[in-house]
Amino acid sequence: MKLRTYIVALSLAIPLLCPLVSTAAERAHQQVTGYVIHADLDPVHHQLTAHTAVTFTALDDTTSPVFELHNALRITKLTDAAGHTLTAERSAADSTVRVALPTALAKGKSTTLVFEYSGILSSADDSPVEGLKLAFVGDPISYLLYAGRWFPVSGYLTDRFTAEIHVRVPSGITVVGSGGTPSPKPAGTGLDEFDFNWTKSGFPGTLIAAKFLHPVTVAGEPSVRVFTTDKRKDSAVEAAQTASKEFDFFTGLYGPPDSSHINIVELPEDTVPAFWAPEIAAVDGRYLAGKTGARLIANTISRQWWGQEVSPATLNDAWITNGMARYSEVMYLEDTSGKSAMSTAIQDISAGALAYDTIPLANAGRLAPFSPEFQSMTLEKGAMVFHMLRWEVGDEAFKKTLRGILSQFSDNSVRTSDVEKVAEAQGQQQLGPFFAQWLSGTGAPQFDNKFTVYRLGNNKGFSTVGQISQDLDLFRMPVDLRIETEGRTENRRIDVVGTDSPYAVETFGRPRHIMIDPDNWVLKNTSDMKVRVAILRGQQLSAQGDYAGALAEFQKALDVNHISSLASYRVGEVFFQMHNYQSSANSYRDALRGDDDPKWTEVWSHIQLGKIFDATGQRDRAVNEYRQAVQTNDNTQGALNEARKYLQTPYKPEGTTN
Repeated sequence: MKLRTYIVALSLAIPLLCPLVSTAAERAHQQVTGYVIHADLDPVHHQLTAHTAVTFTALDDTTSPVFELHNALRITKLTDAAGHTLTAERSAADSTVRVALPTALAKGKSTTLVFEYSGILSSADDSPVEGLKLAFVGDPISYLLYAGRWFPVSGYLTDRFTAEIHVRVPSGITVVGSGGTPSPKPAGTGLDEFDFNWTKSGFPGTLIAAKFLHPVTVAGEPSVRVFTTDKRKDSAVEAAQTASKEFDFFTGLYGPPDSSHINIVELPEDTVPAFWAPEIAAVDGRYLAGKTGARLIANTISRQWWGQEVSPATLNDAWITNGMARYSEVMYLEDTSGKSAMSTAIQDISAGALAYDTIPLANAGRLAPFSPEFQSMTLEKGAMVFHMLRWEVGDEAFKKTLRGILSQFSDNSVRTSDVEKVAEAQGQQQLGPFFAQWLSGTGAPQFDNKFTVYRLGNNKGFSTVGQISQDLDLFRMPVDLRIETEGRTENRRIDVVGTDSPYAVETFGRPRHIMIDPDNWVLKNTSDMKVRVAILRGQQLSAQGDYAGALAEFQKALDVNHISSLASYRVGEVFFQMHNYQSSANSYRDALRGDDDPKWTEVWSHIQLGKIFDATGQRDRAVNEYRQAVQTNDNTQGALNEARKYLQTPYKPEGTTN
């Protein structure tokens, strides 16, 4: 089993990042405002045929507007608003179409172009994101994601638009989109037509079609519907219950979204783990149930607010919506599982925030948006900025800030400066230094605490005089100081300014232990965090097939903590994928002898060792490992089921026929 952390899985699920973005000069030519699309899907032949009218406004005088379009789609006809035939230049390198207008379109003027095109969408070969299928027509599930550029796109993520879509499919197939009608209408022999009309500016343009079963709902919650195929029907009820609770939670926290309806839709395993559109939270069928699935669904549902209701004005502002979608997930976790669960999740998010913290978050738009760097910064560091803002201004002011952003910029784009203004107004304090530190700077403090304890006279207790040191000269932020005494635990809020910040605390009991930021409110470097960051980077490199780079990162983790079970387990995974079974077995043994953090490394190390023994013809030793796995009684990610399966039938490496 390839057991990745949730943070890595989610980094592939970003429905708001694009891999190929036109240069700023090209993107400034026009702003798309609306589409009228007529599309035919032929799943048997994997074919899409479409007629798309795109309306846009010139932002500068232009004779050559540029759009992005999936490379597998061939334009058969292109006309202007008057019906005159136009020519276009295709560029496969960046999936763009440059249209030649007969006369210049003046700045501020709007026009409509009509594209007719068709093509075979069966693989990731011509995808605008190398290696990712974002548009597919076929069985069992067809999906045309906005990120797949199955219609001419301009200003991906930033140009808000309306969409009227009419799609014809073979009878028996259900299509889910934004602003849909209750039922299809006959459209000829063996065909049905589904009509969608999203009239608010936003990001419609995603269609998912399959032989879905009748949608599942929860009693009293007809607005939340779950669409699954027969393969995933057993997960539908749990997904509906989870989604209903999450949708209600976010509605209570943020106010009503643009639509009171949300469709949870099954995605197949060969695309991204999740994607969103107005009224849609599409999730890989494997994640419709379980704790990991609940978090992924929460993140995806939250984008009805942080993505649809407000969107980034530029890619430099993508941290706002990406970060708040991630943090919304954490806030729901806190509400259902408590602050301890939230604090644990924040440690994973912190690792992601620091994994590629090389340029300021406010300049993230210069990165390739589907790169690990952009995703790590906008998603994880963005979430940490909101988490720290909450600590800085307090819970009530923080919630008012979020509601203020959503109400003031409803159905519109938002900039970083807007967030700062709203936060200052609601928090009643100047937050320039806070945003300068976390958006315009890089790095995180590494705290050190030196203190001396003095007994006070007349049995009045103790005075602790100390100094918090850290390595960022311009750092300025309040930090929680937890003093564990012989009597009770006390907390103090200490303002840390610059590299050295003195403090004095009086307590009745003698301090035994003093912790800085014990609840993880501040993004900071620690030895444990360095291990987490190295492991995360290693996992991402391994997922990209860079095994040498992955091993180097895992070794960095082991250099900091030589008994890290997780680092050893990840090394074992890489060697296992390379079929270097001896080195893999050694690493899994190291994981079993390590710090047992996280606990699941024990059960899965035994399973992996069992697979190695099976692969090398040592069945008795394999059975012994599977039995030890069962004895742990740890069913993380279905471990016990996996062990019992191989107790019955020996593991065979992929490609083995005997």
